[in-house]
Amino acid sequence: MDIEEIKRILKAFRICTPLFLAFGDKYRQKIIFDIIEAGSEGINVTNLSAKQELSRPAISHHLRILKENGIIVPHKVGTQIFYKVNLTQKFTVLKEVINSTLSVLSKIEESCEFDESLLEEKKDLQI
Repeated sequence: MDIEEIKRILKAFRICTPLFLAFGDKYRQKIIFDIIEAGSEGINVTNLSAKQELSRPAISHHLRILKENGIIVPHKVGTQIFYKVNLTQKFTVLKEVINSTLSVLSKIEESCEFDESLLEEKKDLQI
């Protein structure tokens, strides 16, 4: 097993930690998809509150977590702040983590299958 490959995967996995934090809460999941649904213009807290079963302070709390973790980005229009998702780069890294991990697991499985076939051959020779 390639230790450098494992280190690279772990580094990329750590980059994805904010995604896991954000998507680990059902209210943040709903907020993220409501923001996605709003499209390229984004959505403000007032319109977001109308779609949620949470209070405005609770929504603001979740928005702060999403913003601090780089999942959403705010932009000001007049006196209002609109939010947009910022997931493309993070999903690209997550996809790399998944594909790299699957590759390592596949190598491990192939190695195990190879070892098992050798054991079977050895058993056949002993009979």
